[in-house]
Amino acid sequence: MLYVHKPKTATAAKPVPNIYAEVDAKALQAPDSAATTTAGIAAYINSQFSRNSDKVRAAFIWVASNIQYDLNNMFALNFYEKKEEKIEKALKTRKGICENYAVLFQDICSKAGIKSYVIEGYTRQNGFVDYIPHAWCAALTDTGWALFDPTWGSGYIQNKQFVKKISNRYFAASGTELIKSHMPFDYLWQLLPYPVSSQEFYDGKTKPDPAKPFFNYADSIAAFEKQDRISYYTEAARRLETAGVKNSMSFDRLQYLRREIEIDAQNNIVYHYNGALARYNNAVNAFNDYINFYNKQFKPERSDTEIQAMLTECSTELKQATERLDKIKKPDANTTTLITGMRKQIGDLSTRVNEQQEWLTKYFTKGRSGRRSMFVKYTWFGVPLN
Repeated sequence: MLYVHKPKTATAAKPVPNIYAEVDAKALQAPDSAATTTAGIAAYINSQFSRNSDKVRAAFIWVASNIQYDLNNMFALNFYEKKEEKIEKALKTRKGICENYAVLFQDICSKAGIKSYVIEGYTRQNGFVDYIPHAWCAALTDTGWALFDPTWGSGYIQNKQFVKKISNRYFAASGTELIKSHMPFDYLWQLLPYPVSSQEFYDGKTKPDPAKPFFNYADSIAAFEKQDRISYYTEAARRLETAGVKNSMSFDRLQYLRREIEIDAQNNIVYHYNGALARYNNAVNAFNDYINFYNKQFKPERSDTEIQAMLTECSTELKQATERLDKIKKPDANTTTLITGMRKQIGDLSTRVNEQQEWLTKYFTKGRSGRRSMFVKYTWFGVPLN
């Protein structure tokens, strides 16, 4: 939350005209019946405004005006709490901390058709970097990506009291402006062509430096939107390390990303191994069905196409089992042993299937009497693996 230290003396300042007054007035007339859900608020906004810039402003002013900062829980920040729970809590109590403001704004924008994301990081105010992490937002407006902080835009803390005072400084801010006070964990969300490092942020050196490598954040956001969760986490961890892990907040975020990447990698190993095992077992069962039918000299009669399909199923399942094993990357020693064993089993069964395919191909060339003379008693291949 933004802190303001009251100066010893103050001079009167001329009021700044609110260029958003008309939009704000309409947005704040949203009926109570619509304000119980973000979908209801978004529907009201869409019914009143057609321009995206007006919709974004309406979402911002509604959240900033209707949610009071929850001083009693200002340290209870939990980025990993479910988004739906944060939204429900804020709308029900009309109180919240930065994460509640941010997810409310983002969800209203999203449901109003505005592309938007919650940003997590830390802030610098009164010359010092705060030790409490913070959340704000990015949204795609009519003129491009911009940054929004509905928490700081709603007021400030002074003398341990929350003072409600709307500030447009944190509405549709540029990356160049907001980087002076807001440092995202992932520099993608600085919205800057020359990202600022953690050390530079601490030192207050946030002016653009064209001597740095150019970073096309718009293209990178477009790429991010096509990535799965873990691919993004991998890139976010790389960018966080590149910017510099300067405090415990960044360290915790990096550890979280690495942990999620590792958990996902292990889950993928289990998923693909179990998938391979299921395919192999299907092949065993299909081959045993074929052998049973073979031992009955293909009685009751089926067409050659149907008989061939029984072996084809075995081959298909074995091929898919191998493909699943091939997708396992960097398995541990125990899994490597299991994979080696399964590949041998797949190879053994493939040999049996190929032998039967050669026999079957020859069988199909024979007449009725010639076919009967070809049968020899076979045993099952075995039972499925556990």
